[in-house]
Amino acid sequence: MNFTKLDNLKAKLDSHRPLSADVVKNLHDDLVLRWTYHSNAIEGNTLTLQETKVALEGITVGGKTLREHFEAINHKEAILFIEKLASSDELLSEHTINQIHSLILKNIDDENKGKYRKTNVIISGAEHKPPQSIDVPSKMENFIKEYEQKKNRFHAIELAAWVHIEFVAIHPFIDRNGRTSRLLMNSELIKAGYPPVVINVEDRLEYYKALDTAHITGDSTLFLELMKKVSEKSFEPYFYVLGISNDSF
Repeated sequence: MNFTKLDNLKAKLDSHRPLSADVVKNLHDDLVLRWTYHSNAIEGNTLTLQETKVALEGITVGGKTLREHFEAINHKEAILFIEKLASSDELLSEHTINQIHSLILKNIDDENKGKYRKTNVIISGAEHKPPQSIDVPSKMENFIKEYEQKKNRFHAIELAAWVHIEFVAIHPFIDRNGRTSRLLMNSELIKAGYPPVVINVEDRLEYYKALDTAHITGDSTLFLELMKKVSEKSFEPYFYVLGISNDSF
C-alpha cells in the first residue's frame, strides 16, 4: 500500500518543527479532548464533547455517572503516559500494555485492571471470536515477538494498524480492549513522528467493519484505508494553526 501522501504531509510538518510552545499546548489540549471524547463515545460513554472538556477540568457534570467521569479522566492520564513512553522511545511490552490498561480502569474496576482475562469472551456484533482465555498469555507473548520483528520493516502507519488489529483480535482483557488498542496504535504513530489519529464516533460502523474484516479474512486493506483517511485528517489542525495549506498533497 502506498503511503507517499502521508509521508509528504509529515515532511511538510517536519519542515516547520520545532513548533512554538504556545502552538504545541494549543494543539495538545485540542487533541487530548477530541481523542478522549471520541474513543470513549465509541464504547458508549454518553458525555458530549463539551461535557468531556468540563470533566477533564475536574468539574462534575450533572446527570452523568461517576464511571463516565473516570473514563474521561483516566483516558487523559493514559494519553500522557504513552506520550512519556514515546518520548523515551521505550519499546512496546506486555508490562507497558498492562500499565496502560491499569490507567484506563483505575477507580472503575481495580480488580481486573492490568490483568489478562480468565474467562472466554464474545465481541458484541463481531463475527471474530477471540482466543480462549487459557491461550491469552502465549498469544500476547507472540504478539510482542511479532511486533519486534515488524517494527523496523513496516511503515509507521502499517505498524500502528497492525498493532491495533492484532491486539483487539487477542482481546486480552475482560474490558477496555478498544480504548487500549487505540492508545497503543497512537503510541506507534507518536514514536514515528506522526500526529496521533482520532477515529470519530461517527465512523464507528466503518471502523468495526474494517476490524472484523481483518480478523475474519486476514485482509487489512479496509482498516489501512481508514487509517490513511484519519491520519491525513490528523495533520489538518497543525497546518491550520501554522497558516499553511495541505491542498497540494
